Amino acid sequence: MLLILGSCKSTIIPVFSSQTAPISPNYDTTSAWAILPNSYPENLKKWQTNKDVLQADVFYIYPTLNTDKKDLRWNVPVTDSIQNEKVINKAVYFQASAFLNAGKLYVPYYRQAHLRSYFRYDKGGKEALDLAYNDVKKAFEKYLEYYNDGRPIIIASHSQGTTHAIRILKDFFEGKPLQNKLVAAYIPGIALKKGEFEHIKIMTSPTQVGGFVSWNTFKKNYYPKTYNEWFKGAEVSNPITWNESKESLRSEHKGFLFTNAKLYSQALQVFVKDGVLWTSLPHFPYRFFVLGKKRYHEGDINLFWKDIRENSFLRVKAYLKMQELLTENSN
Repeated sequence: MLLILGSCKSTIIPVFSSQTAPISPNYDTTSAWAILPNSYPENLKKWQTNKDVLQADVFYIYPTLNTDKKDLRWNVPVTDSIQNEKVINKAVYFQASAFLNAGKLYVPYYRQAHLRSYFRYDKGGKEALDLAYNDVKKAFEKYLEYYNDGRPIIIASHSQGTTHAIRILKDFFEGKPLQNKLVAAYIPGIALKKGEFEHIKIMTSPTQVGGFVSWNTFKKNYYPKTYNEWFKGAEVSNPITWNESKESLRSEHKGFLFTNAKLYSQALQVFVKDGVLWTSLPHFPYRFFVLGKKRYHEGDINLFWKDIRENSFLRVKAYLKMQELLTENSN
């Protein structure tokens, strides 16, 4: 009986206020940054093929990496070596790497909120996410103060990173002078309701600048259980054509970066639905491993890795050309 009762115990999640918050990161120190332009890891450098002088910056906010149900912490210290290894070798390598040809990459560590923060939002989640955002905000302020020097900016994020990116865009760009420096915001992984921003609009052409793109990827014909609550009516971009097309051709797909560090082109097509992005089953040698997969959240960026790579570079060129024309017209 004791064994049976013991096996039925559920994990008791501590209240947020009962935990001492991890030490706040000091963004004056390089150790508080996962990536700075002069300290790319060797495995990241191979993806930077643009040898021209990069004229833009990319500020990337990584997704939720602490999903362990046994981990009772609400927020992860920035000194957690296991978490930081995931930041570098998973999030940065498979997501932020897509932007290396578009600009200099900046990635701050932050006291990330546990995944449960979304499902227990009113029971500690809000406080955990606020604490995490406070770090991201301080990092962005430090970036503006010490690194930016008036350069155009790409905001890139995924999942929890997008939760924080939305707030960064509202606090620093929305209707403010810095909006003029926004090349684009690539913010998939969280559903954005229409009208989330007043001044920053969804971009509907491959060379449009100053707005955002966003999507949440699922297998074709699948609607998640939370569709009506979270996704219906959300903004959806086409991350292959980058226009208002409701679907793409497989031949248009530039390529996704798989976990074996290889690129596979012309592997899938997408279908834009009300609030979600559907994808066909990817055509590549390991498709057997994704046959039963319906939720492609983890692949929101790396499924379209080369598409994002080429498009972000294109938007920077378009932004710089626009600024050149504005300067000529003002003289």
